[in-house]
Amino acid sequence: MKPVFEEYGNLLWYPVQYEGMESSSNIMYTGAAPNQQIVPAIDYLIENGYTKFFLLGSDYVFPRTANMIINAQCDAKGVEVVGEEYAQMDQTDFSSIIAKIEAADPDVIINTLNGTGNLSFFKQMSEKNYTAADYMTMSFSIAEEEVKTIGADILKDHMVSWNYYMTTDTPENEEFVAAYKAAYGEDRVTSDPAEAAYDAVYLWKAAVEKAGSFDAADVIAAVEEGGITFDAPEGTVEIDGENHHLIKPVRIGVIDENGSINTVEETEPAAPDPYLTTYDWAVAANIQPLE
Repeated sequence: MKPVFEEYGNLLWYPVQYEGMESSSNIMYTGAAPNQQIVPAIDYLIENGYTKFFLLGSDYVFPRTANMIINAQCDAKGVEVVGEEYAQMDQTDFSSIIAKIEAADPDVIINTLNGTGNLSFFKQMSEKNYTAADYMTMSFSIAEEEVKTIGADILKDHMVSWNYYMTTDTPENEEFVAAYKAAYGEDRVTSDPAEAAYDAVYLWKAAVEKAGSFDAADVIAAVEEGGITFDAPEGTVEIDGENHHLIKPVRIGVIDENGSINTVEETEPAAPDPYLTTYDWAVAANIQPLE
């Protein structure tokens, strides 16, 4: 989509965490950059004594790039990557990958599976009676909706990293969750991507009002002047005028028996660093975007 929006001079508000290694004048990134999800999660694990990492992802650009970042970070921090495997997007049989995990004996699995892969993998691990006590996972694509689909009984005590959870304790989130349930049903859950999409609408509104125009070029110019903020459910966020990503907090969460994700560590709002230029180990690794 990036070259299309750039060619036509239009504006995309992109609300999902991603692998970084890009920025564009025509895109506003309201989900997390790698330093606002991946890097803090790995630091948290290392600080809490995890030393043997198994990297498991779907075979496409996000997991491949995320694992380049994680390999470089683990190498710099002196912890070991004991395995790295990729599943096809439509793969449902994880028996061979689970056998490799068993052989590698990691103390944590870094999970960048997406879609039905998460459902198949965790259900097959559960069928072998494996829990977080046996193989802890840190996931970057499991939010509240995925917990409902996979099952809280299966995901209990596993970890995730996002910027927002339905349990986030702000007045704005209390109102957001109540309005979301009123609109879509009491059994519905919010999630980080849903919240980032909600933020995008109000950030666009603020940029339009500042620009005094709906024209994409005028809105972009207003953003690049700086000062576009929104009191979001996750906390106050601001668009970085240089790289068009949000300044936002990072939250490490643990899934409980009811399917809620509860924050166990939270940072102050983190400036976006999509190319990881502020990390010596990332610069030394010369991580490049995948085509």
